[in-house]
Amino acid sequence: MDRVALRGLKARGHHGVLPKEREDGQTFLVDIVLGLDTRPAAADDDLAKTVHYGIVAEEVVAVVEGEPVDLVETLAERIAQVCLKHERVEEVEVCVHKPDAPITVPFDDVTVTIIRSRV
Repeated sequence: MDRVALRGLKARGHHGVLPKEREDGQTFLVDIVLGLDTRPAAADDDLAKTVHYGIVAEEVVAVVEGEPVDLVETLAERIAQVCLKHERVEEVEVCVHKPDAPITVPFDDVTVTIIRSRV
């Protein structure tokens, strides 16, 4: 399976279990890796035979900016489901970064990574 990756998609969301997270919001970063067969697109040089990663990027950002959820795990699942709605995408790996998580010790990042595929 071939891979198309988008790294560092940035959006502001109001996700989290704490009231301050819901009120103030914070920046989330998302990496996605889409699994699909790119051979038909390459053979015909045809965008319609692959996935339009610009559209996927817009949809992922819309999920992050959309309805708040408590858990980063839920956010990652919603992003995966949006990606899998694209006909040619067979598998997706989603990594959601929450670099401003409310943690009381020094840290660089918090991430949740999931892999989902068509069943």
